[in-house]
Amino acid sequence: MALHDRLGLALSGATAGSVDAYERAVSGFQRFGGDPIGSADVAIAGAPGFVMAHVLKGYLYALSTEPKAAAVARDLYALAEPLPATAREKAHVKALGELASGNWHRAGAILRTISEEHPLDTLALQAGHQIDYFTGNTASLRGRIAAALPAWERTMPGYHSTLGMHAFGLEENGDYAAAEAAGRQAVALEPRNGWAQHAVAHVMEMQSRQREGIGWMRANPDAWSRDSFLQVHNWWHLSLFHYDLGETDEVLALYDGPIYGARSTMALNMVDASAILWRLFLGGVDAGERWAPLAQNWLPFASAGNYAFNDVHAMMAFIGAGRWDAAQTLMEAQQEAMKAGDDNAAFTRDVGQPVARGLYEFGHGNYAESVRLLEPVRAIASRFGGSHAQRDVIDLTLIEAAIRSGDLGKAASLAAGRLAARPASPLARLFSERAQAISIKE
Repeated sequence: MALHDRLGLALSGATAGSVDAYERAVSGFQRFGGDPIGSADVAIAGAPGFVMAHVLKGYLYALSTEPKAAAVARDLYALAEPLPATAREKAHVKALGELASGNWHRAGAILRTISEEHPLDTLALQAGHQIDYFTGNTASLRGRIAAALPAWERTMPGYHSTLGMHAFGLEENGDYAAAEAAGRQAVALEPRNGWAQHAVAHVMEMQSRQREGIGWMRANPDAWSRDSFLQVHNWWHLSLFHYDLGETDEVLALYDGPIYGARSTMALNMVDASAILWRLFLGGVDAGERWAPLAQNWLPFASAGNYAFNDVHAMMAFIGAGRWDAAQTLMEAQQEAMKAGDDNAAFTRDVGQPVARGLYEFGHGNYAESVRLLEPVRAIASRFGGSHAQRDVIDLTLIEAAIRSGDLGKAASLAAGRLAARPASPLARLFSERAQAISIKE
C-alpha cells in the first residue's frame, strides 16, 4: 500500500523512514532553510524508487540557476522518469524534465495544472512559485497561489509557506496592504519563513517606508537569518532601506558582514552583492577593493550564458573591478545563448543582452548610449525574472546615465516619474534635484 505525505498525497516507492526525510526536505524548502538536499539524499538512500524524492532534489538544483546544476537536475530526471508513479507524480517528473532542459515556462504550466487538480500539493506550489519569480511572471506569482489558497486551512502543515508565497504575489501585483497582512501572518505562524519576511520587506521598499523597513528587518534577524539560504537576500533588503536614506556606512558594513563577508560563490548570493555595490557605484561611492573578489567569483559565469539575470549582475562586478576581458567574454556568451532553443534565449535577447550592454557602456562613460540601450527595456524588464525591487537597478542606472549625459529633458522626465511613484524616497528627491541642476547650468 502506498504511503502518503502529511496532506494525504500518495508517495510512490517510499518507505516510512524515507517519507520522514522527504517531509524534512519539503519543510526546509518551504522555509528556505536547513539542508533540503541532504534530507532528499537520505530519502533516496532509504528508498531508491521514491520518485518524488528524486523530483524534489531535481527542483532544488534546477532552481539554483548555477551553471552546472542543470546537468544534475537532468540526471535526476533520468532516474525518476522510469520509476512507478501516479499521474500526479508523472506530471512532476515531466515538469522537472522541462525545467532541467531550460523550458521554464513549460515547467511552470505543468505545475499549474497539478496545483489546479491538487491544491494541497505543496511542492507543485513551491516550485511553481519559484519559476514564476525566476521568469518574472507577475500575474502568476499571485494567481497560482490565490487559486490554491481556498483549499488550505490555518492548521495544515506548511500553511505558513502558502501564505508567505501569497504575500509575495500580492506585493508584486501592487496589493500592498493585503500583502503585508498576509506576510505578517505567515511570519507569526513560522518566524523562520524567510520568504514571508522578505515579502513584507518588499512592501516597505515599494512604499519607501525606510525606517519601518529597518525596524522590521532588525527586530528578529536571528529568526530569518539562522540556518537560512535566503539570509543574504534578506540582509540585502535591509541594506536597500539604508541605501535609500543615504546611509552608505551602514550599507558597506552590511556588505562586509552578512551580505558578502563570507565571499560566497553561489549565484543567488553574488547577485545581491553585485546589486548593492552597483547602487553605491551609481552614487559615486568608492567601494575600494570590494569589487575584485566579487568579480573573481563571477568569472566561471562569464562564459556560461545559462541565465540572463545572472549575466547582468556578473557584468556589474566586471565593470566595478575593471575586468573588461571578462565583460567581453560575457557578451560573447550571450550571443551564443541567444542561439539556443531554451527560454533563456528569449530572456537574454529581450532583456539580458541590452541591459548588459547598457551597463558596459555606462562603465565606459558612454552615458547617452547607455540610455539608448536601457530605456526600451523598462517596460519589458520582467521577462528576465527577479522582482520589482531587483529590477529597479535598471531604472536607477538609466536615470543616472541620463543625468550624466546632460540630457535635460530625459533626466527631468525620468526623475519626475520616480519621485511621483516614490514621493517619500530621499533618493528620488535627490535625482529630481540633480536633474533640475542640469537646467540651471544650461
